Amino acid sequence: MNQKIIIAIDGYSSSGKSTLAKAISKKLKYKYIDSGAMYRSVALFAIRKKIFDSDLWNTRNFISILKEIRLKFKWNKKYNQTDIFLNEENIQSKIRSEKVAAKVSLIAQIPELRDKLTTMQRNIGKNKGIVIDGRDVGNCVFPKSELKIFMKGSIEIRSYRRYQDLKKRGEEVSYEEVKKNIIHRDIMDTSRNVSPLKKSIDSIEIDNTFLSIDEQLNLIFQLIKNNHIII
Repeated sequence: MNQKIIIAIDGYSSSGKSTLAKAISKKLKYKYIDSGAMYRSVALFAIRKKIFDSDLWNTRNFISILKEIRLKFKWNKKYNQTDIFLNEENIQSKIRSEKVAAKVSLIAQIPELRDKLTTMQRNIGKNKGIVIDGRDVGNCVFPKSELKIFMKGSIEIRSYRRYQDLKKRGEEVSYEEVKKNIIHRDIMDTSRNVSPLKKSIDSIEIDNTFLSIDEQLNLIFQLIKNNHIII
């Protein structure tokens, strides 16, 4: 009898976590949880509330409005994807801008927010059968995941992927701007006091600098087979 598992994929910004997680979930017919989209949604909410416009911005100002945030994932049949909703508004196309990306690492440091989103993620995954990607899903959110992957890639290839993605969305950005932002996010993600980005001892590291998505998928399913994981 097949048993559903949890596959946790952590890694650096623009390392291809979401692309791989979506491909795995599609092949296994598992739920896909984009934890990064949840943090981006909160960052968008904070931007709209002009939380960052004051020099006096601090976590206390932000914590007071957390109760106003309601997030939900819904399947989009038209585009064959999972969309995220903020207070009933589909914001899937609005959370990938550089403006939002620049604020994500700031709000991700807030313990109260991480607690709120971690609880939501665990509730979604309580019956297993999920693929989740993020920064701390293997270490903190689902530490007992049956398969943990840690993604990395060169700063140049990650910056180029992000740059190409933003250009396709019509954003006017330079490669150097994007690279600078990713380097900054790497520093913020790995150095924060609460749930920093780090490879857990039982994670399998994948450097996909020179790997296609098909090669990555083949590697994942080989790992599942070699570790005798029943799915």
